[in-house]
Amino acid sequence: MPPTLASLVQHSKLKLGVRAGADRLGTPVRWVHASELADPVPYMEGGELLLVTATNLDARDPGTMRRYVQRLAGAGVAGIGFGVGVTYDDIPPALVDAAEEAGLPLLEVPRRTPFLAISKAVSAAIAADQYRSVTAGFEAQRELTRAAVAGDGPAALLTRLAAHVDGWAALYDSSGAVLAAAPDWAARRAARLTPEVERLRDRPAPASAVVGDSEGDDRVELQSLGTGRRARGALAVGTGAALGTAERYAVNSAVALLTLTTARSRALQGAEQRLGAAVLKMLLAGESGHARAVAGDLYGGLLDAPFRLLIAEAPAPSGTALLAEALDAAASRSGETLLMVPEGERLVVLAVDGGAVVAACSAHARAEEDRPARESGSGADEAAVVVGLSAPSGPVAVSAAYKQAEQALSVARRRGRALVEHEELAAGSVLPLLADDAVRAFADGMLRPLREHDSKGRGDLVASLRAWLSRHGQWDAAAADLGVHRHTLRYRMRRVEEILGRSLDDPDVRMELWLALKTTAASSGTQ
Repeated sequence: MPPTLASLVQHSKLKLGVRAGADRLGTPVRWVHASELADPVPYMEGGELLLVTATNLDARDPGTMRRYVQRLAGAGVAGIGFGVGVTYDDIPPALVDAAEEAGLPLLEVPRRTPFLAISKAVSAAIAADQYRSVTAGFEAQRELTRAAVAGDGPAALLTRLAAHVDGWAALYDSSGAVLAAAPDWAARRAARLTPEVERLRDRPAPASAVVGDSEGDDRVELQSLGTGRRARGALAVGTGAALGTAERYAVNSAVALLTLTTARSRALQGAEQRLGAAVLKMLLAGESGHARAVAGDLYGGLLDAPFRLLIAEAPAPSGTALLAEALDAAASRSGETLLMVPEGERLVVLAVDGGAVVAACSAHARAEEDRPARESGSGADEAAVVVGLSAPSGPVAVSAAYKQAEQALSVARRRGRALVEHEELAAGSVLPLLADDAVRAFADGMLRPLREHDSKGRGDLVASLRAWLSRHGQWDAAAADLGVHRHTLRYRMRRVEEILGRSLDDPDVRMELWLALKTTAASSGTQ
């Protein structure tokens, strides 16, 4: 325990006497501070034992002492130690009365007791208390580590942690669902804090928060788990009072151990994702038989029922990471099989048609569109996700489903929508109307100067034009698709204008060039 006024009074070498506030000697002393200022409060933090001799105070004046003591009490001072035999031979009654009135302990410091001796006694007591706390913290760390490596899961670790803090502990997944709690009765209490965990999850890890239990007197501390930008889970610790040094050591150790456990789980998820990527690659190549063999028990069940293919895209990987967490949580709760393959700023997913994962994707999209910060087409919100969803499909038609999802994604991007399903797209298409000799002749004639330029090895203007138009004139995105610098792409577009003698700022010119590109691509069998 930290030193208290009572322990100082009982210290045989200090010879301190109690002149006021005898009923409040259990107050902890955080530090000792000597000051003869008329107002030392601006230089104090609270919890100090203030040592004075009243050199600059009229300690005999009741009004002065009343104001002086009340200001100290309001600042949270632990007590006053008055050194007699310096300015005053005895503590003036005005100060004693003011201390009694304010309920602030007043100690008499005899002339033979130097203030430095009191400071040393408090410092030694604080150091001893810190040593005890650190020793207890290290012992808690060892016990928690043994529980973590025993292979009994997080429940054993939480049980040890709850015992060390004399309270309860709970572990949440990334969605805010309670995974384990100790003691068992704490599970219901922990479930009430899911909204607080969800708010904590939206902050960069590591993050923490202190909340109150609405149905109890618990002080609950929440700690995020994870080392990246996004929390992978959370730990809740409920106690009747603020955590001490030893308890803090135990909680910090539990956070570190649970973070390591989470990292191991993510390594397993990484291996599953690599297997899923191989299965998806085989399906897209039309090798459904080989895909089934590789999928095994992990993904085989998904291929036996109609599924949807969705492609999600965001300006930054963090956007698709949020969606991935939501889909993974939905799959965990429902027991559905989920194949999820991150591809940079994209996320490709196979999920059961009509299942919880597809529903979670739709809910996530609705939330995206409802967010005030979302600015369609501006690229200002890096977390904004755009999703294209295919029609129900099977293993032999994954390639077609992929194209459907890409088409829906393109429409969603153009329309500023968070999600578009393939079924929403118009049944007809303008492309079949372009299968006309006159249209093809127009397209060939329009693009011929560019193709002739490219054939002489002077650049790749046709491909650059296609990428720029497909990205709606977004320089960075189109340059990334081509693998060139945006300045290179800008130069190529100026050359296109010079060769064609037409301005790309004209929407009619852009439309004609795009149709020409689509027409020549359709006639050559490419996309």
